[in-house]
Amino acid sequence: MTDRPSDAVFAKIARRYDLLNRLLTFGRDQAWRRSVADRLPEGRLLDLGAGTGTATPLFGDREVVALDPVSQMMALSPAGRQVMGIGEELPFADGAFDGVFSAFVFRNLDSVPATLEEVARVLRPGGALGVVDLARPRGKAAASIHRAGTNLVVPLAGLLIGAADEYRYLHRSLDKLPPPERLYASTPLSLGEVWRMGPLGFVYGAVLTKD
Repeated sequence: MTDRPSDAVFAKIARRYDLLNRLLTFGRDQAWRRSVADRLPEGRLLDLGAGTGTATPLFGDREVVALDPVSQMMALSPAGRQVMGIGEELPFADGAFDGVFSAFVFRNLDSVPATLEEVARVLRPGGALGVVDLARPRGKAAASIHRAGTNLVVPLAGLLIGAADEYRYLHRSLDKLPPPERLYASTPLSLGEVWRMGPLGFVYGAVLTKD
């Protein structure tokens, strides 16, 4: 497992990460996670990029395995079973999970295609991947307004918890990937639905299934 630049960012801000998410989303981040988690099947679930385990209470009676590459984040997680690892090299057998959940992770991956290949491998037939993440809003005008806003607001919010430089990374990462409607259009999994949430639709949820 190799370190990536974002790992160092999250290691440094681990104890302040959830607080800043609450501030930046006006407390809506958990509701956005729930909208995705509720669409996933029962059974064994992989929380991919689990971080501090914020989503763990949303999974109900599922058997959950939490995976993350940053030990400082995992140390704060309430998840019972924790595995250090990355999405591009999942340390699990083929067909090991009924569902995979991932929140605010895909922008930080080294390779989305490699991760989707691995997710497809570890999912059982009929299983599903649910993703919640950030993206620029649809439309050039809305995207320009959002870009200007995050350039100012995100580092300022980071400054409140002493992490302005780290959160400039978040602003830049919003332009790293194509819109989810294109990102998930041609993958080893079948795209079921994509929906937008939050002001200007800058948050998305997506569900993909394995045939």
